[in-house]
Amino acid sequence: MKKFIPLIIFFVSLPLAQAFGAEVPDRAEGEGQYNRLILRGGYVIDGTGAPPFGPVDIVIEKDRITEIRNVGTPGVAIDPDGRPEKGDREIDAYGKFILPGFIDLHSHIHSLDSEQGVSPEYIFKLQLGHGITTIRSLGSGGDKRIVGFKKRSARNEITAPRIVAYPVFYGINSPKEARKRIKEIKKNGGDGV
Repeated sequence: MKKFIPLIIFFVSLPLAQAFGAEVPDRAEGEGQYNRLILRGGYVIDGTGAPPFGPVDIVIEKDRITEIRNVGTPGVAIDPDGRPEKGDREIDAYGKFILPGFIDLHSHIHSLDSEQGVSPEYIFKLQLGHGITTIRSLGSGGDKRIVGFKKRSARNEITAPRIVAYPVFYGINSPKEARKRIKEIKKNGGDGV
């Protein structure tokens, strides 16, 4: 029986290894993208230190905020005639606060075999759950890996923040090597160093 234990462990762990093999699966949850999304009746905290304002309707067309319309006064019923036209999708944000997406300027996209032992999918969802909508990823396993995540995120294929790729820039010993590495990063789709 003891000689079969390694074989049993192998067959039990095989499905787990296969499940973790795909670093970030294609997007299965979420909705969108919408031609016209409207957040209705929320209060905006704009990040400038000013007090919240609203209620407002925020119109987002093809992933861009096109209008923030003040639709009333706190505590007073909203006049439906002063609201933007209907959208493909509308979210009732009345009584809720709307903040700008946060940007994490120093992020790493780890993998299961890294010291942290967590998948990129988990990291991306954790970031989004905390309001981080853009990351600047430093290093993170090579140019192709980080740029691959960046492209898949931009195409809305994975559940992830917008990724700004800053591949690894170390081991440079001369201006000539630096120029060569910068050209290589640019050619591979990196955004900076």
